[in-house]
Amino acid sequence: MAKNETAGAPVPADINSLSFEEALAELQELVKRLEKGESRLEESIRAYERGAQLKRHCESKLREAQLKVEKIVLGSDGSPGADPIKLD
Repeated sequence: MAKNETAGAPVPADINSLSFEEALAELQELVKRLEKGESRLEESIRAYERGAQLKRHCESKLREAQLKVEKIVLGSDGSPGADPIKLD
């Protein structure tokens, strides 16, 4: 398992490799299945655990994007630019 550094919790590598949009779509699908209530208990628990991991991953991706947006600056000529940031 890889480590999601902002949450400090282990996140499987397959989740870490997902884009925000992919993770969100999977999370939405898990929620739909859980809301139906048709899954067996163990399957529901696994889905809930994966959903929590997907949620942490999405939150991490959003924080990264927020940092990038906050680093956008205007140059001396008024044109937008960006300060390089370190996320590690």
